[in-house]
Amino acid sequence: MPILNKDMSLCISLSGRPSNIGTRFHNFLYEELELNFIYKAFSTEDLAGAIAGVRALGIRGCSVSMPFKEDVMAMVDEIEPSAAAIESVNTIVNTNGRLVASNTDFEAIATLIARHELDKNHSVLVRGSGGMAKAVVAAFRDAGFEDLTVLARNESAGAELAQKYNYKHVVSDPAPGHQIIVNVTPLGMNGAQSEVQSFSDEHIASAEAVFDVVAFPSETPLIRAAAKAGKPVITGAEVIALQAAAQFEKYTGQSVTDDQVARASEFSRQ
Repeated sequence: MPILNKDMSLCISLSGRPSNIGTRFHNFLYEELELNFIYKAFSTEDLAGAIAGVRALGIRGCSVSMPFKEDVMAMVDEIEPSAAAIESVNTIVNTNGRLVASNTDFEAIATLIARHELDKNHSVLVRGSGGMAKAVVAAFRDAGFEDLTVLARNESAGAELAQKYNYKHVVSDPAPGHQIIVNVTPLGMNGAQSEVQSFSDEHIASAEAVFDVVAFPSETPLIRAAAKAGKPVITGAEVIALQAAAQFEKYTGQSVTDDQVARASEFSRQ
């Protein structure tokens, strides 16, 4: 990492619950590629003030996490299709005071659907209705999946999300049988709900693929149970690595290899 200097470009994250994952991921790659950049995580109770600071101070990039992904849309100059499609932002790039917003979560999910060759003829059950769930549901729709059910106990949010993409919505667990199950809730995340398995063993048994977007830990109770049952899994670690790599390229203009992304991801989780 270069010694701090006046010409160094600053990138930041804004999150209700900051972690070191993004900080370590980006700074690892800055050092490896010898870039004059530095990355720092922040939280705030003044989102408008923080975004004004991004603009005024020339902060090059800003990663946006919950609970700011939707409110920040009114504070930028341009919204790219990846964010406009789901009305949720996770990335802001500042070029000479002009703020352009996008959503690399959507891009990462779309990449993983293709990379893991998920069958668009399979039925999908998505648990969750927040900003990340919007990215997941929109990516499945964009990939041509027609049979998808949104499982959300927040009836209004779940119904709105499902209706937007002409999918079904339920408020309680349906019978097992969906061929792809996706958790997009905090169930299984480090903290109070770390031991909660977001889908039953019966749902796992009937699935052809199991997807958990929870990034920390990467082996959630759902992923552990699915792996034990011999099911193909997609983890939140894959999601966060891909979305962070896309952010990195937007901020720096530098491409990274799959190997660099894998090593940065591993470093970020130590």
